[in-house]
Amino acid sequence: MKLSKYIDHTLLKADASLEAIRKLCDEAKQYDFKSVCVNTCNIPFCKKELEGSDVLVCCVVGFPLGAMSTEAKVLETRDAIIKGADEVDMVINIGRLKDKDYEYVTDEIRKLKAECGEKTLKVIIETCLLTDEEKVKACECILEAKADFVKTSTGFSTAGATFEDVALLKKTVGDRCFIKAAGGVRSRDDFNRMIELGANRIGTSSGTKLIEKGE
Repeated sequence: MKLSKYIDHTLLKADASLEAIRKLCDEAKQYDFKSVCVNTCNIPFCKKELEGSDVLVCCVVGFPLGAMSTEAKVLETRDAIIKGADEVDMVINIGRLKDKDYEYVTDEIRKLKAECGEKTLKVIIETCLLTDEEKVKACECILEAKADFVKTSTGFSTAGATFEDVALLKKTVGDRCFIKAAGGVRSRDDFNRMIELGANRIGTSSGTKLIEKGE
């Protein structure tokens, strides 16, 4: 697979203007990225901007804290799919995971996957807030709920993806689901290393620089 297709070209800042989102889409088409990753309000705009290309529209749900109700996440996911999202990146309820309420975490993921249907669901576990044991438990919930990806980070917490976390996630899930490394991947060496360790997708706002530096 060409390197550009590992990249979810990301812009999730609260002050992102439509002009900035248009630039994101233009770059995604120019560099042939896998997707643009945006907030749900920008889905219709991105669908129009990306029409005729194979760049997907990815959106975030329950972002960035994951602490809203399951019902709210379900409705947000349903709305996102109706508006044309190809992929959904949801944030788990981190507090419930730390409470060891794995049934809650698994059930929530399962309900969002039901809304996604054949569309891709990636599950953000915010690795920087978890112990290694909790990361493994989160992966087990994701596998049980039959989501498509485990994703390291929102990029809005205390740290992003690390090599150690990607290696641990790969060891835990094997080939049973995919891995997305997000947050802090800004150099070509980091990019290549994440892929070597098992990342199937890279979430970054530095996609153009990562590809240009390798040419």
